[in-house]
Amino acid sequence: MTIKPSQLKQTQQNQDKNAINHYDVVIIGGAMVGSVLALGLEQLTKRHNKTLDIAIIEAFAPSSDHPGFDARAIALAHGSIQALTQLDIWQHISELGTAIKHIHISDRGHFGMTELDANSFNIASMGEVIELNPVGYKLFKELQKSSIDIICPAKLDKIEANDEFHHVKLDSGQVLTTKLIVAADGAQSSVRMQFNLPQEEIDFKKTALIANISLQKSHKNRAWERFTNSGPLALLPMSPSNGQQRLSMVWALDPDNAELMKQATKPVFLNSLQQAFGFRAGQFIDVGERYSYPLKLTYMPRPIHHRCLFVGNAAQTLHPIAGQGFNLGLRDIMGVLDVIEHALIENLPMGNVAMTHAYLKAREKDRMNTINRVEFLVRGFSNDLWPLTLGRNLGLRLLSWLPPLKAPIASKAMGFTTDTIL
Repeated sequence: MTIKPSQLKQTQQNQDKNAINHYDVVIIGGAMVGSVLALGLEQLTKRHNKTLDIAIIEAFAPSSDHPGFDARAIALAHGSIQALTQLDIWQHISELGTAIKHIHISDRGHFGMTELDANSFNIASMGEVIELNPVGYKLFKELQKSSIDIICPAKLDKIEANDEFHHVKLDSGQVLTTKLIVAADGAQSSVRMQFNLPQEEIDFKKTALIANISLQKSHKNRAWERFTNSGPLALLPMSPSNGQQRLSMVWALDPDNAELMKQATKPVFLNSLQQAFGFRAGQFIDVGERYSYPLKLTYMPRPIHHRCLFVGNAAQTLHPIAGQGFNLGLRDIMGVLDVIEHALIENLPMGNVAMTHAYLKAREKDRMNTINRVEFLVRGFSNDLWPLTLGRNLGLRLLSWLPPLKAPIASKAMGFTTDTIL
């Protein structure tokens, strides 16, 4: 079913299920990455007074059980907020954000500790924490106001590649043609599987346990990253709910222990979390529903194919240790917008080889630097060998003793790809 028949061809399609609609760009996957890309394309065409026929295909309309907008919260880096502002999207979701003004990093049981403070860098915040479920509703509402055709609920059934376009068949039997496919359909990308494209995988043999935690006292817009024997434990500030201060928790654990913590009673869980984290954030008094997923780093060596670009988790999934998943995905989106903008300005064919390879080249350095940096952090902070323990704790202490060293670290944390924010 097409939710918003914005054009005549949509009305014709409702009358004739065998009609084939023709698009310039079809985005497969309508969660946060796909929705932001679609809205960014809409804004791009308006800016250049150009026309692009765009469709977005999504399996689930936003609801409480939407898999792309579940109970999770994510941290938007400062640079990501700048990008969303540039795309005229941040204004629609900014009220849902909770500012991160301080970041506290520590190594449990050791002397390593440092802090990053927004005031030190003359900015209002290091980033913002947003809950995916309400953001999903907001983005979907904006899509419905646009000229983009939303085909939902619908799943990809088959792609038939041609020289000048793709035939895209949906599970409903509906068929589209498009000059360019953008795959934004997550780690288990059906587009990648359709094309049988390779994907590298590193299994960290850990499980991420996620939940929302209630606090006895204010979090004061502080985020914590604590490295424990089992892996990193991150707590992000959230907006209050029912008068209670809240934190979003991501806790890396051995799979068996993660399952025990997932099933544990609230008192047992909260006591275990308090022991692992300590009392820097105060006392934990409640926990919401707990979710878990295996921690793996996956990436496509070449996130392109014939008339197809891969973005976000479809191109790579990261360990949450540095909170870079969506922030890297947003930089993928900006890369797609750049190559499409170039094509519009130069009146070049959509989806040609030059476009896909320009995207590949533009994204290569940032993707691999971020992937390698995240893997280094995981290996370095999930190991109890004394040389690594000593080295990382000295590193954290040096950051505290020599504040100028914090600038490159902060620039990465805030989503900048240069070595300095000054």
